[in-house]
Amino acid sequence: MPENFPAFSAGAIVGGAFVRLDVAILVAPIDFVKGSFGVFAVYGEEGGIPDKKDSWLTLFNVEEPRTKVPQIKGKFLDANQALEVVRYDLQYCDWRTRQDVLTIMLLHEKIIEVLNPLARDYKSIGTMKNELAELQEELSLDHNQVHISEARVSAALDKLSYMEELVDDRLLQERRLLDTVKSKPPRRTLNVSGPVQDYNSHLKNFWYPVVFSADLKDDTMLPIDCLEQSWVIFRGTDGESGCVQNTCAHRACPLDLGSVNEGRIQCPYHGWEYSTDGKCEKMPSTRLLNVKIKALPCFEQEGMKWIWPGNDPPAATLPSLLLPSGFQIHEEIVMELPVEHGLLLDNLLDLAHAPFTHTSTFAKGWSVPRPPCLVLSTIGISKPGKLEGQSTRQCSTHLHQLHVCLPASRQKTRLLYRMSLDFVPVLKHIPFMQYVWRHVAEQVLNEDLRLVLGPQDRMLNGANIWNLPVSYDKLGVRYRIWRDAVDSGAKQLPFSK
Repeated sequence: MPENFPAFSAGAIVGGAFVRLDVAILVAPIDFVKGSFGVFAVYGEEGGIPDKKDSWLTLFNVEEPRTKVPQIKGKFLDANQALEVVRYDLQYCDWRTRQDVLTIMLLHEKIIEVLNPLARDYKSIGTMKNELAELQEELSLDHNQVHISEARVSAALDKLSYMEELVDDRLLQERRLLDTVKSKPPRRTLNVSGPVQDYNSHLKNFWYPVVFSADLKDDTMLPIDCLEQSWVIFRGTDGESGCVQNTCAHRACPLDLGSVNEGRIQCPYHGWEYSTDGKCEKMPSTRLLNVKIKALPCFEQEGMKWIWPGNDPPAATLPSLLLPSGFQIHEEIVMELPVEHGLLLDNLLDLAHAPFTHTSTFAKGWSVPRPPCLVLSTIGISKPGKLEGQSTRQCSTHLHQLHVCLPASRQKTRLLYRMSLDFVPVLKHIPFMQYVWRHVAEQVLNEDLRLVLGPQDRMLNGANIWNLPVSYDKLGVRYRIWRDAVDSGAKQLPFSK
């Protein structure tokens, strides 16, 4: 006997004896006649079929799943969400089928009531015919609902199969992508760790701007440190500038402690005087000897003094520092900073730190590295709390900056800063305005300096301060790649065009 089919018992007098019949009713579609039903009664002996009514109620006491379906109309679903929707469809089809079968069970009970000999005595034949007709009509409707439920289940199973294929294809693609990623070469890393090494001789074979022309007056001299060597710059008798080592050939006295006398730099110890080419032209109290100290090629261009500290022949051209159209120079500042020049360049080439470090100064800009120590940038200026446009060009006012990070020593940088604006030219003529600009520049530099000194301390202790370069570090990464190529003596330097 199939599980959970309706059953009933009936008694009758056969041959003078009371006989009890246990009956189970099976209602099922007859496959060979479309749209037809068959009602079968299966008879058994007394006690052969237990009462199943209580178990039916348990089977059909299922909560409708539509109350739990998530609201997904109009949304794009991933594979897991689509599978979850299919699961709810299957639960609803199961619930709908249970309800249809429950209706059929209730109709079975009515049929039992009609067929029961005891109840039949109290109903007329016409009444029973009408009830049977109604029951057949209800059975037909419920059978249609069963077909609809079967169609829904079939559609849900097809949908589930389709989603499984999609998931399998997606997993296969992800597995292939993972295999491709695993086969790629390892991510490029940078090793910038301490202690700071001696400057490579190849790094000296470049033109370096060392002082602003406006700061070098007649009969004055300016001492500078460049790549661990001390130099002094002064103007000769013809007004041309020269750069010689800051050490007297006699007793190694620093020449910057002396003075400029008739276009020659005079040692304060014994009065030896040197011209711009390093030749000693005067030796008081003794016979003039053929003595010469080291002098560097020195050239003046675009308001700056340039020197060539290397041993190779100087390059024929110097980098151009011409201002963009419409800009005027407002201030030139020189500062000595206790930080290695490469770390300062890393900071100036950082495109992402401004919103966190300089929270009230600039809007948008893009730094342009000029190896080995120059950084040019044009920045759009906006009011605090207001950002104009999506790029620097869309801003109405701009700041053009030149940063020269001269490597004085391994833990000291000579910074030359030039500030130019394309608005309010009258500011150039306001008295004491240079002190305002210096204050602003020092404020910005101090914001950066406190961030650079920490990594420098860790680098000096052997830590790598470029552990994980990301996309907005590309300019700093380019500088480090270029620097590594210079230190290794590469004949063709990267990013040279």
